[in-house]
Amino acid sequence: MLNREAFEKMKDTAFVVNVARGGLVDEADLDAALAEGLIGGAAIDVFSSEPSTDLPFFGRENVVVTPHLGASTSEAQEKAGVSVARSVRLALAGELVPDAVNVAGGAIDELVRPGIPLVEKLGRVLNALASDAFTDIETEAAGELAEHNVDALQLAALKGLFTDVVSEQVSYVNAPVLAEQRGIATRLTTTPDVEDYRNALTVRGATASGVNLEVRGTLTGPKQIEKIVGVNGYDLEIPLTDHLVIFEYADRPGVVGALGRILGEAEVNIAGMQVSQDTREERALAVLAVDAALPAGVLDTIAQEVGAALAAEVDLEDRT
Repeated sequence: MLNREAFEKMKDTAFVVNVARGGLVDEADLDAALAEGLIGGAAIDVFSSEPSTDLPFFGRENVVVTPHLGASTSEAQEKAGVSVARSVRLALAGELVPDAVNVAGGAIDELVRPGIPLVEKLGRVLNALASDAFTDIETEAAGELAEHNVDALQLAALKGLFTDVVSEQVSYVNAPVLAEQRGIATRLTTTPDVEDYRNALTVRGATASGVNLEVRGTLTGPKQIEKIVGVNGYDLEIPLTDHLVIFEYADRPGVVGALGRILGEAEVNIAGMQVSQDTREERALAVLAVDAALPAGVLDTIAQEVGAALAAEVDLEDRT
């Protein structure tokens, strides 16, 4: 990038500082530019061949050279130590380590990272909806995220899917292995097309009995609130809280009242609720955010009373 042509365009008072990569500067042309007074001086920390001890410009009074030690300052060493400590804490907790060499996907973009815990929870919700084993899992990133490397989102979705299934600790490293061992086909798709939101993350699954399930989520507002915005084709918007209850039923009067009555009798508080209708099929889906896990038998009682085709409880509470 910096050769004789570049040096000739510089002022004779210019100083060239290279602390990036040695190959960016033509070292022979730099020496000639210094000798001819094309530039005022140079400070060089990196070289085309390292270690380097005998380049012609080393002896010039207007040149400062250092042995590629930018990472060896006390400040840099402290920063590296803190970074390693943070990574170790994440690894011990089973969380995603962005700079781990044994995690597929490489470096994780800052815009992608907030979606990792969201899509992991979507994987757990999808698992709660299923009545039998999955044979196929698709993770989709839609919107602005499609421009970035989103491989980590698939790892997070699989981690969420298996978190409540296997007894062993599930990590971003072993989640793909668990899927392969169970014969589950996995794929990651991206699309720039999304309605209503800047970004949307979707986890879809097909079960052994041929049932197709889908959960869609997004992050909204300055605080990046995690929300569910779709379940099995029903559009809705409700915060993704620790305890959710999901029902699909024939749309008719009295169902919401029955839900409230039964939960009230069980002393379960409803923190939020969204009902989405499919007017063509005359069906509806309700997602309730509740304050605590349901007492034993309450889910079955509601499902029986409202004739629910789908009844699921989702527990995302962190017990670590």
